[in-house]
Amino acid sequence: MGRDIRTLFENEKKASQEKMPQGHQARFLEKLDEALPVESSNIKGFSMLQIAASIVILIGLGFGASQFFQKSSIVGTEIVVAEKPEKGAQLKSLGDISPDLKNVEDYYLANISLELSKVKQTPVNKELFDGYVIRLAELNQEYKHLSVELTENGPNELTVSALIDNLKLRLNLLYRLKEQLKDLNTSEEAKQKA
Repeated sequence: MGRDIRTLFENEKKASQEKMPQGHQARFLEKLDEALPVESSNIKGFSMLQIAASIVILIGLGFGASQFFQKSSIVGTEIVVAEKPEKGAQLKSLGDISPDLKNVEDYYLANISLELSKVKQTPVNKELFDGYVIRLAELNQEYKHLSVELTENGPNELTVSALIDNLKLRLNLLYRLKEQLKDLNTSEEAKQKA
């Protein structure tokens, strides 16, 4: 069943060295022209029509693109020229930018509130708890500064990313506080048993 690959390659070389009979290509083209005659007058008229249609389409696309970019540059200018908010003006939040960002902001704020409500302050953990509350207050103040920046300068990737990172950091701090309080309670219980 198995065939030697060397003999296959030798047979291949012999077959590839054979040449077509002289004039074969010319005869083939003649037969092809007889079977499928080419009407040159229709092709010239058709190709001219295609060229004219292509030019009209390109002009239309160029005009449409110029109108589009003129409108978008005006909108971009309006965002950049936004006035600074007054003291009583409403600050923008992530929810004002897009519904998806509102969902992210709501998720983090809800979890922060939930985790904060779960933490119980006792005389034993008061010092630890106060340290975390001070850090959370600093992060909350930074969040307000970022919101002012978002309101004044409009949305940009850095500000939005900083707002989300601030929320993540606050939530992670609360998780860490819960872990430390749990460890503290465990060590207090161990001291009481001993």
